[in-house]
Amino acid sequence: MDKIFEKPESIRDVGTHYCPGCGHGIVHRVICEVVDNLGIREKLIGIAPVGCAVIAYDYWDFDVTEAAHGRVPAVATGIKRSLPDRIVFGYQGDGDLGAIGTAEIIHAANRGENITIIFVNNTVYGMTGGQMAPTTLLKQKTATTPSGREQKIHGFPLKICELLSVLPGVVYAERVAAHSPQSILKAKKAIKKAFENQIKGLGFSIVEVLSPCPTYLGLSPKDAAKFVGEELIKEYPLKVFKDIT
Repeated sequence: MDKIFEKPESIRDVGTHYCPGCGHGIVHRVICEVVDNLGIREKLIGIAPVGCAVIAYDYWDFDVTEAAHGRVPAVATGIKRSLPDRIVFGYQGDGDLGAIGTAEIIHAANRGENITIIFVNNTVYGMTGGQMAPTTLLKQKTATTPSGREQKIHGFPLKICELLSVLPGVVYAERVAAHSPQSILKAKKAIKKAFENQIKGLGFSIVEVLSPCPTYLGLSPKDAAKFVGEELIKEYPLKVFKDIT
């Protein structure tokens, strides 16, 4: 019998620390599938964030370094400029990228750095206890918004792809999701394109992935995935925001 599904070479054979139903593991694997497909494993350098994916290097079997909280784009810029022949990508969550790292991502994107950013948006701070994130939905309850996020107090959810897509240095910005087999296939296609853009030297690419966080949504893995597909995409529509490639 022909084998049609197997573990990517670029992912390590280890157990996971992620909660059941978390989308990080899915995105990790999709990245590895793309890396293997493009044959860039030996030229790849990833930058892990501070957050739930802080030990992403334990899962990826290629070169990975760590960055201080929010500084992934700065580290990626330094590596890419020093080693322009390498393929460099940053992996960030909504707190890492959208809160403490807002300035870093905006300026790296505006400069048109030839890097790839994978942005996992689960609308909550997962590692530190479920506090409100910049991307938390209005009325969404978190550890720091027990009655729900209020616009007059906390502001509106921050929409990263919409924000970055207006910058001239950005060549590609797309939002996808990781809540169903169909959405994961689309996410893989987008991530592959973002890496291909860098290989071609086209400039800055970002792929935002909407991801379930069952633990801090207070839902089962099944219901958390349903929440992404039925509620989260209402606020964060899945689409290509910019593609000048």
